[in-house]
Amino acid sequence: MEKLSRQYHPTPKEKPCCTLPTVKKLLEQKRRRETSSVPSCSTASTSPVPPTTLSSSEPFTCTGASSSYSDMAVSYEQWTPASESTLSYYPSNPGSSYAAAYNLPMTSEYGTQQQVPGFGETMSQTYQECPMTVADPSMAPSWSLLSPSQTAPLGFGSLMDATKLEEARMLLSGMDYSRATRQDEDGDTILHIYTAKGLRECAFAAAERLRDVGRLDAKEHKGKTALLVAVTANQPEIVQDLLSLGTDINACDVKGQTALHLAAHYGLPGVLQAILCSRPAVNLEARNFEGMTPLHCAAISHSVTMKALSSSGLADLSLQTKAAEKLSCVQMLLNAGASLLSQEIKSNKTVLHLAVKEGNIDLVRYLLRIPLSNMKDFVNLKAHGHTALHMAAGLHGNPYQEEILRLLLSRGADPSIRNLENDQPAHLLQSGLQGEQLKLMLKKRSTSSRRRIVSLQDQE
Repeated sequence: MEKLSRQYHPTPKEKPCCTLPTVKKLLEQKRRRETSSVPSCSTASTSPVPPTTLSSSEPFTCTGASSSYSDMAVSYEQWTPASESTLSYYPSNPGSSYAAAYNLPMTSEYGTQQQVPGFGETMSQTYQECPMTVADPSMAPSWSLLSPSQTAPLGFGSLMDATKLEEARMLLSGMDYSRATRQDEDGDTILHIYTAKGLRECAFAAAERLRDVGRLDAKEHKGKTALLVAVTANQPEIVQDLLSLGTDINACDVKGQTALHLAAHYGLPGVLQAILCSRPAVNLEARNFEGMTPLHCAAISHSVTMKALSSSGLADLSLQTKAAEKLSCVQMLLNAGASLLSQEIKSNKTVLHLAVKEGNIDLVRYLLRIPLSNMKDFVNLKAHGHTALHMAAGLHGNPYQEEILRLLLSRGADPSIRNLENDQPAHLLQSGLQGEQLKLMLKKRSTSSRRRIVSLQDQE
C-alpha cells in the first residue's frame, strides 16, 4: 500500500511514519510508466524498453526546503505487477527479489549540464574515460548494431546541473536531521528513494548528508544499499556518484548479491562499466549465496535470453538487443580479469558447463575462441564428474548439439573421460541414426587421441 502523506511530528498515539513510498513501489511504478506504451508480450520481462528522457525545461521536482517527502516524490499510481520474471536464476525461489522484474532502461534525467563549483575537483578523478573493450573483436558487430539510445556510453563524463544540485543541497540542509537520515519501516532512506527514481542531483545531495553521518551504506529490508538500488534501476551515473563518495562497492544484499552480480544478472553494460572503472577495489570473484560469481550470473542470464529468443522465432529485435548486451557483460567481466576457471560452488560448473548445458551456441562459440594457454584443461574440467562434452552429449534434440560437440573436440575435449557413473560422453548420446553418427565422431576422435599419445610416448 502507498504510504500516507502526513506531517513528520506524530501525536503521542501515532506510530512514527515516513511519508516515502518504498523503493520497491518506485521501481515498480517506473517500470509501469516506461512500459505502458510498449505492446505486452510473454517476453516483456526480458525486453528492454525505450529510454525516456526528461526535458531540461521540466520543473525540478526537488525544490522547497520545507517540502515533505511526498512533495519531493514524483506522483505514482497503483500498478499490477508482472505475473512472472524470466530473469531469476534462483530456481528454488524464482523472482523473489523485488528487483527481478525491474530491468529498467538507462535514463538521462537532465539535458542541460554545467560545471558545478567545487564539484569538478572531486569528479575529475572518478569520471574518467573507461573504454568498453571487447575481448573478441569478432563479437563487436552485435554490440555496434545497437542504436545510440540503447547502448551504454563509453565514458561517464557528464556533470550535474549546478542549480539543481544546489537546490537539492538546500532542501536537505533545511530538513530536520532525523527526516534526512532516518530509515522508514522498510529500511528505505531518502537516498534509496531518490536513487530508485533516478533523481541524480537529489541522490547526490542525500548521499553527502548520509556519508557525513556514516550511513551511506544503510540497507533496506532486503539488504540493498543505495548502490545496489542504483544498479537495479539502471542508473550508471548515480552508481558513479555513489562510488565517488565512498560507498562500499562490494556490499551485498540478503542473497549475497553484490553490485557486480546484479549488473551481470540484468545485463546492464553501462552500469557494469561504471562499477569496473572503480577497480581494483571491486571483487570480481565475489560469491553470492548460491555460490556463483558475477561471471556465472552473466552466463546464466545470457542463456535465459537466448532461450527466449529461440522460442520467439529469432525475430524479436528487443530480445536480440538484450542478448547482445548480456554477451557484452560476459566480455567486460572477462576483460576486467574474471576467471574462466571459477566453478560455482553447488555443482562445480564453470561458465562453459553452464553454456553447454543450456545449448547456448553463441556463448559456447565465444568462450572457445578465447586464447587460453591451458584451454585443454579448461575444456576438460569436471562438474560433479561431468565434463562439458558429457553435457553436450546429453543435449538430445538440440539443433546445436553436433556443432557444440565439434567445437569442444576441436579445443581439446577428451571423449575417453568417464563420469562418476563410469560413462564416457558417447554413452550419453541419444539412440537412433543421429546418435550413432555422433558416437562414431566421438570414437574417431578418441582413437586419434590415443594414437597421438602413443606417438608422443614413443618419441620420449
